[in-house]
Amino acid sequence: MAKGIHTEQTFEEAIESNLLEHGGYVKGESKDFDAQLGLFPSYITNFLKQSQPKAWDKLVTIHKDEAEKKVLLRLVKEIDLRGVLDVIRKGFTDYGVKFYMAYFKPESTLNPEADELYLTNHLSVTRQLYYERVGKNSLDMVLSLNGLPIASIELKNQFSGQSVENAKKQYVYDREPNEPIFQFKKRTLVHFAVDTDEAFMTTKLDGKNTRYLPFNLGYNNGAGNPPNPNGYRTSYLWEQVWTKDSFMDIIGKFLHLSVEEFELNGVKKKKETIIFPRFHQMQVVR
Repeated sequence: MAKGIHTEQTFEEAIESNLLEHGGYVKGESKDFDAQLGLFPSYITNFLKQSQPKAWDKLVTIHKDEAEKKVLLRLVKEIDLRGVLDVIRKGFTDYGVKFYMAYFKPESTLNPEADELYLTNHLSVTRQLYYERVGKNSLDMVLSLNGLPIASIELKNQFSGQSVENAKKQYVYDREPNEPIFQFKKRTLVHFAVDTDEAFMTTKLDGKNTRYLPFNLGYNNGAGNPPNPNGYRTSYLWEQVWTKDSFMDIIGKFLHLSVEEFELNGVKKKKETIIFPRFHQMQVVR
């Protein structure tokens, strides 16, 4: 069989090239990833330097040569305390110096400066990301914002005899939830299992208790996706959902950390869930 649309690699390449050419992404490299910290240190510090040079200079005056190391420590500490979503939306402060971790698209076009800041966001797509502290397992694809991993993606291609069900199982059996990149609400916020026809997602890797929700368009009043004369049935993911404007919009407005408090045997407990909107919910709101 010729290397046509029939290999997993071709499927991956199609997604990556679409995000790089039309989606507003740059190519990320696995070697830039710090598996211990579960993030891309140089992408973070480059973003801070480029988007907030004055704040960065202030920090260098305080920390001297250790500015990069210290600011990362501070950021990681804030994420551990508040969760990554809150830090992305509200920024963090180090020694009285305020930093933003993302700039969202202004609602109106009246502020050219806000538009310029929005352009400083660094969205990267990294293929075959080696995420383990010890070991050689890799994720098919990771989407990151300014050095913080937001979405992990496992891809399967039916032509190679595997489907979205295999991708789901891979997350359940081959991915250790305690690896830094998977830490609930502190790093990657959503995990997609995708094949050429269907897509599912979960916001929490929890071994055999991992729960998936479909992320399909629906077809003929049923599940799944309609045929796509121009390519894969799941191409709405990388052509619409993951593109820069859409992805930033999801991170800025749609992702939600829900906290429920309950009592169990007289002990107060809380259950936290990250809500990632399903395709239709987004379409309706938008």
